[in-house]
Amino acid sequence: MQALDELESNVRSYSRSFPAVFSRARGSIMLTEDGRKVVDFLSGAGTLNYGHNNHRIKGAIADYLASDAVVHGLDMATPAKIDFMELFNAVILARRNLKYCFQFTGPTGANAIEAAIKLARKVTGRQNIIAFTNGYHGMSLGAMAASGNRAYRTASGVALSGATFMPYDGYLGPDVDTADYLQKVLADESSGIDCPAAILVETVQGEGGINVAGREWLQAVQAVAKSAGALFIVDDVQMGCGRTGNFFSFEFADLSPDLVVLSKSLSGYGLPLSMVLIKKEFDAWQPGEHTGTFRGNNLALVAAMAAIDLYWRDETFGQEVLRLGEFMRHRLETIAVKYGNSFAVRGRGMAFGFDCQMPEIAAATARGAFERGLMVERCGPVDQVVKFLPALTIDCETLDHGLEIFEQALNQALKRTRSS
Repeated sequence: MQALDELESNVRSYSRSFPAVFSRARGSIMLTEDGRKVVDFLSGAGTLNYGHNNHRIKGAIADYLASDAVVHGLDMATPAKIDFMELFNAVILARRNLKYCFQFTGPTGANAIEAAIKLARKVTGRQNIIAFTNGYHGMSLGAMAASGNRAYRTASGVALSGATFMPYDGYLGPDVDTADYLQKVLADESSGIDCPAAILVETVQGEGGINVAGREWLQAVQAVAKSAGALFIVDDVQMGCGRTGNFFSFEFADLSPDLVVLSKSLSGYGLPLSMVLIKKEFDAWQPGEHTGTFRGNNLALVAAMAAIDLYWRDETFGQEVLRLGEFMRHRLETIAVKYGNSFAVRGRGMAFGFDCQMPEIAAATARGAFERGLMVERCGPVDQVVKFLPALTIDCETLDHGLEIFEQALNQALKRTRSS
């Protein structure tokens, strides 16, 4: 770790939270250089839905590399790209009665968000983006302008503009319909809110604290976007690709977004891959208007095809995700009740947050968990929520073991807090 202190920038983050050198990983277990086993409930911040070094996906990658097929080709046509689009269209889109064209962007989710925002402004001729409290969409300037976290926004060093924030579902309490409020301010010519180019939403806010939007609220927001002449954009960067039990996190609400942003687990193997799904009538791009050297990496497309082929040909895998998610919910809610009813458990599928209410408890719990062999991160406005994003392929025994470690760490953190 001394080499990091001497050579790497202060901007590093996860190596501070998890101070170890990781040498190998398989499934939901990471190994450190000194031989420790760590259960991974971070999953690359949602990038490794199918676990570390999934051997079946690795086989497709190895075969592709061995064939000397094109790995980098800008956005030129390759069999890998064509095969991916055809497979994704047939297995993921057509079965859900969705019709989109594909835009491969730069390799980060933030770049795909930038593309979606830029396209919405081009289509509508407007500038304003409606975003939501506690939302997070990335660290580039356009994405950050639509993100709520004050610490991230301050670090930009410039005034962030072009977005108006509205209260997310439940932000003002259970009795306030914030979708109704949104509709009213956009319909009011004197509300001071400019007509939006787009409404950008996460169905579950990951970085914001695992805040879960309801079906009716999401449907209402989609309807508001349509009536306002704005594009409805779902950011499915972290919650897509099966995290909530369906391939898309918005399926449960029967939504039909104008644009869908995907990244993180899209490649299925941790390889960089991001894209925007665009309804054909909104594909207003001219050639080269949004570009990038590493868009549509062919190796990542091959891995993505393997993941789709392995896990999404039918509903079996998604049903197993929901089953494991209910197991997680029950265990976490039991822990919350056992250690004090001030705690709250939120989530959908296999994305959960354990709200400790106090950031020092969450910090001590996450730190203690890592010392005992569990990797979890924190989220929420002041990092008061412990976030759980285990691999969707995790076995029940490892999942239960990780939750047991979490409970032990929470218990110790509470004892230290009460004694201090």
